[in-house]
Amino acid sequence: MSKARPVNLDIKTIRLPVTAIASILHRISAVILWVGFGVFLVTAYFSLNSKDGFGYVSSLLADYFVIQFVIWGMLTALGYYMVATLKHLVQDMGYFEELESGKMIANVAIAIGILLSLCTGVWVWL
Repeated sequence: MSKARPVNLDIKTIRLPVTAIASILHRISAVILWVGFGVFLVTAYFSLNSKDGFGYVSSLLADYFVIQFVIWGMLTALGYYMVATLKHLVQDMGYFEELESGKMIANVAIAIGILLSLCTGVWVWL
């Protein structure tokens, strides 16, 4: 066994490649979507149950910043999840698998995710 291996790694100094960041964000967005889906089901139940329930849910969405922020977060997670899924599908077809092209498509996926996040923010708050 080689004795030249690092002994104490300072985790704060290790920088992940953009491909790893894109993959981690894809997994985090999936978790947000699963948790958000439960919130969505409860909200859909109350809003579809009666006309009063729909009015109550509509007033909550219009009046409370925290609820608007949660909706924005769910839509942001959905947007990035879809973009990263398309990235994975393109790579599964054999394109952008090399290191440089993989970094490029990961950067593009993150940039499109940020753009979708800004667009959904404008849509939720305007």
